[in-house]
Amino acid sequence: MGVAKASPALLQHLNGGNSDKPVCWRSAPAQQRKPISLTVVFGLVLFCLGLISLFTGHLASDLEWYSQRLVKRSFFSKLEGISRGPIDIWKSEYSRYFNGCSQRGPNFASAVSERSSNGYLLIAASGGLNQQRTGITDAVVVARILNATLVVPELDHHSYWKDESDFINIFDVDWFISYLSKDVTIVKRVPDKFMRSMEKPPYTMRVPRKSSPEYYLDQVLPILLRRHVVQLTKFDYRLASDIDEELQRLRCRVNYHALRFTKPIEELGQKLVMRMRQMAKHFIAVHLRFEPDMLAFSGCYFGGGDKERHELGEIRKRWETLPDLSADEERKRGKCPLTPHEVGLMLQGLGFANDTYLYVASGEIYGGDETLRPLRELFPNFYTKEMIANEELKPFLPYSSRLAAIDYIVCDESDVFVTNNNGNMAKILAGRRRYMGHKRTVRPNAKKLSALLMARDKMDWDTFSRKVRISQRGFMGEPDEMRPGRGEFHEYPYSCICQKPLNDVETSRSREQVGENYVALVQWMDEKLDVLYSKEYFFELQLFMIFLLIM
Repeated sequence: MGVAKASPALLQHLNGGNSDKPVCWRSAPAQQRKPISLTVVFGLVLFCLGLISLFTGHLASDLEWYSQRLVKRSFFSKLEGISRGPIDIWKSEYSRYFNGCSQRGPNFASAVSERSSNGYLLIAASGGLNQQRTGITDAVVVARILNATLVVPELDHHSYWKDESDFINIFDVDWFISYLSKDVTIVKRVPDKFMRSMEKPPYTMRVPRKSSPEYYLDQVLPILLRRHVVQLTKFDYRLASDIDEELQRLRCRVNYHALRFTKPIEELGQKLVMRMRQMAKHFIAVHLRFEPDMLAFSGCYFGGGDKERHELGEIRKRWETLPDLSADEERKRGKCPLTPHEVGLMLQGLGFANDTYLYVASGEIYGGDETLRPLRELFPNFYTKEMIANEELKPFLPYSSRLAAIDYIVCDESDVFVTNNNGNMAKILAGRRRYMGHKRTVRPNAKKLSALLMARDKMDWDTFSRKVRISQRGFMGEPDEMRPGRGEFHEYPYSCICQKPLNDVETSRSREQVGENYVALVQWMDEKLDVLYSKEYFFELQLFMIFLLIM
């Protein structure tokens, strides 16, 4: 089920549609009035004089401020992406209208048993943690397509990160098996008795990237039926993005529910979140991909002169098949990751103040502290897992995937997630944050920002900031960015986002509004009391006290 379009009734309701029927009020039976004493009248006059003096010149501006807290923009115009008003940089105003939905449909049959399945499917994932996460997610779906028993996937020990961690070291394997038991039968290994009975070793093959379900049925299933055990290697993005809706929802159940980190990783990640929250009510998590190999692969130039060109050029020679690229053209096409300095300029252009707290998740930064210095200067409240975890991080230091998992948790729990790239972690977290309530996620519109950043010295700050906000519309994690067929499903899980029932939305919104109104009213009253006790209004305070004494 995709993102449901807003119904006419919903839009009318959200745009302030009201019934034309008048509301009738019954008056209470008339009662005989008691005479009011002159003392009371005198006290009331004094009290009113004091209030008039107190609020003259202030009431209009206060009412205007208070009304701005209550007025909401049109839901319809926002969802259609045509509102040009300012947006809340910390959260999406319209996230309340949607929720993640990945339940099984009534016709989605239960998983076949191990004994009744078509054989065992072995998966060798590829790449870093988040690339492997996509492979694991798709492996479950492929096992479902083939009616196969899935063996817990093997992780990549030979990639650039050279992490020896196995599945059981990063993910809660028992939870993984149990949670998906109604969808796919999963075992930790092929039974030894079965392996000894095999005449040949498992058949190994690599399927093309983004293969359709039909490909697996036509090309893989016959081999599985014949050999009983098949291993698929380099398994990352080997299943098409656009598949049956029930299978898409299975993807979401795997990615957002079944893949839970081990207790040590989860506990440390949550500790870091808590420590960030103790320092600031809101914080931004910035994922910086600025490793030397990533920059070399991009073919871009980042202002480091001949030294940079030589160093990145040497690294680029590792990939013999990479074409020669024009660094200037790549930047114009929006293919270059933002530098840490450019990320800082983008954030300040969007309106984040320089006292905002930043949690920076990154690997090795090319250029080290010197590259990070401009970002630190723009946002001095700059923290990393190494800075706030202390000795607790030591057991994880030899394992890059476990360190990446800790960063993943903090980035997921942050109020705002920002990235400088379009890599695997950026896509995976963007999709997850949509599913978990459209939490604010800022993805740079690199094509527009690149031109703007190169010309920033030719304009004043207000002009630059205004253009940054315009450029980033559609890249802030709003619900209206979700469209079937846009990008990878892991980034835009449209089949797993549903519109909430109107009654649920309105009940939730009413409670939130009451809370907001109460806070605003208390703040307003506090301000008036501060003014009342000031020297300028001491006479009015005396009048008020006289009135209380008379009463």
